[in-house]
Amino acid sequence: MQRRNAGVSIILPASNEAALIGGCLEALLASDGPGDHGVEVIVVANGCRDDTAGLARAFAARMAARGWNLEVIERPAGGKPGALNAGDAAASGAIRIYLDADVTVTPDLLTQLVTALDVDAPRYASGRVEIAAEGAISRAYARIWRRVPFMRDVVPGCGLFAVNAAGRARWGAFPEIISDDIYVRLQFRPGERQGVPAPYRWPIAEGWRNLVKVRRRQNAGVDEIAALYPGLTRNEDKPAFPLSEKLGLALRDPLGFAVYAGVALAVRLTPRARQDWSRGR
Repeated sequence: MQRRNAGVSIILPASNEAALIGGCLEALLASDGPGDHGVEVIVVANGCRDDTAGLARAFAARMAARGWNLEVIERPAGGKPGALNAGDAAASGAIRIYLDADVTVTPDLLTQLVTALDVDAPRYASGRVEIAAEGAISRAYARIWRRVPFMRDVVPGCGLFAVNAAGRARWGAFPEIISDDIYVRLQFRPGERQGVPAPYRWPIAEGWRNLVKVRRRQNAGVDEIAALYPGLTRNEDKPAFPLSEKLGLALRDPLGFAVYAGVALAVRLTPRARQDWSRGR
């Protein structure tokens, strides 16, 4: 089948995501837009031992009914950078939206992202992240994390970020690193990043052990980029988290702050294990 060129490519790496890929694709299909822009959705099933690929292919007819094209690529090897690169190689859209399989978008988000990126100058965009959690420990952690200045005041791009053609030209292949989202965000100066108001749901790890594991991985990703790409750090706009704010959060939500601070302390006091793409689910 001949592929037509798309205006928007949604690249969706998915490793053993049979439980979540359906919800992610359903949310995409429920999107209001993005208008006259052609859309292609590229699911890259990498290193899967489940039916992620088959479940994704089941959406092909419904996407075609919207005028969208769905392509599912199966890669025997795991690894998110490889999946992102495979998706990029297959993509034809000038606008690239990189989406994790556990993220669910709201109906307005795609249109708002495309509007923000439909310019000639390099641009990076993401929506308003809504941190989701189920268990009591993770819900307590999330209550504080969503109020941390970095999550509240800038455009973190956790689980979803998008760039236009001029922005995508800022880097070549995705390198074999832990934090692809940080790597891409730091390709852009703060004034080149735009947050749009539409939210998306991004679940965090469940349970104390998994929170520690993922927080350690996040910290390692930040350190790795600083070591390998020190020039990118000039684009960091991470706000300070002053003691007065921490004390205020601790007074308003002592349980949440105890969990949040306890996870941070546990990461400092325990050795790093080998890092991978696991979210602790």
